[in-house]
Amino acid sequence: MHKVVVGGAFDFALADWKKLRLSDLAQYHNGVAFKPADWVEDGLPIIRIEQLNNPDGEFDRYAGLVAENNRIRNGDLIFSWSATLKAIIWRHGDAVLNQHLFKVVPKPNIDIHFLHFVLDFNMEALGNGSHGSTMKHIKRSELDKFFVAVPSTVRQRKIASILSTIDTAIEQTEALIEKYQHIKAGLMHDLFTRGVLPNGQLRPPREQAPELYQETAIGWIPREWDDVSLGQIASFQRGHDIVETDFKEGLFPVVSSSGIIGYHSVATTKAPNVVIGRKGTIGKVHFLETDFWAHDTSLFTTDFFYNDPRFVFHLCIRLELSRFGTKSGSPSLNRNDIHPVRVGRPIKEEQIKIAKLLDIATVKLDAERRKIVALKYQKLGLMQDLLTGKVAVTVEGGF
Repeated sequence: MHKVVVGGAFDFALADWKKLRLSDLAQYHNGVAFKPADWVEDGLPIIRIEQLNNPDGEFDRYAGLVAENNRIRNGDLIFSWSATLKAIIWRHGDAVLNQHLFKVVPKPNIDIHFLHFVLDFNMEALGNGSHGSTMKHIKRSELDKFFVAVPSTVRQRKIASILSTIDTAIEQTEALIEKYQHIKAGLMHDLFTRGVLPNGQLRPPREQAPELYQETAIGWIPREWDDVSLGQIASFQRGHDIVETDFKEGLFPVVSSSGIIGYHSVATTKAPNVVIGRKGTIGKVHFLETDFWAHDTSLFTTDFFYNDPRFVFHLCIRLELSRFGTKSGSPSLNRNDIHPVRVGRPIKEEQIKIAKLLDIATVKLDAERRKIVALKYQKLGLMQDLLTGKVAVTVEGGF
């Protein structure tokens, strides 16, 4: 039985596990400092830190000789040790590794997928070694000092298999979120350019039914719609000053540009209401279904002029109002800059139909977003349990 210190944070005793340094588990080969003079149009992609988050994006390329320790193939483990601290299994074809990244080659008794999860789990603790630095980085010497608990290879593979199942579920959910985002964006475009007929169906495109449309200063809109300003659909007003120390216990949310930041005993504004970020998170749109305190960093709606509030909410999202923010040293969104924006306005009955269709799309998207949050919490809990031996895994033969 071994006394094990994991990440230097806590200790416990585990049978069949060993206390090992991260440097005992693998060889860490640093990438090459490629220069613009090395770049070519046709060659192997150069993997930098930014490519770890966007592996399908644009690459610079290199066509010279590459040492095996710097060449990456599908299934290799990459570990970025500066700025963005991250470990991934590469799955995007042959490439070469730039500096600030390690190609991690596990020792014979270390499963590469298990090692990936170990690095991922301990990344924050490793990065905390960047004393006095605003940009986190992990020195090679830290790998010599950082201890982890390591079981037998067969148990490593079992742990990695369990965690990989959660990773697969996360990847599938992320793909669904991306799909639903594209669907909602397309639906929003169609609904705010074509609208819906009384039967709830989209109007045919203008190319198929030109008689259903009219040309205006903002382009072609349905014939029944009006070309009006945003200020004629909803009037916005700056919120009210309040600091957190002035909050008194109550039921009314205090809504800033980023959303609810606390609760107060007094409300300034009636619901339903549409709130837009004025300073800070400029242009972010919130819908309030309960009376609230409108914070000074927000714009709130004072009058919907008999328009449907949910329609106004979706319309403000569609308009991407952040583009009207000032570019000064303290950027802000002024109501006088957004009130004149020209938009197409359907009758209220059609507004309600449009809002309901977008609400349905939003509910589906939000459900997947909540699911991925739950999956990530589940993964974190499993990593805590399995990678520290807190919960034992059963393998064939009872080992």
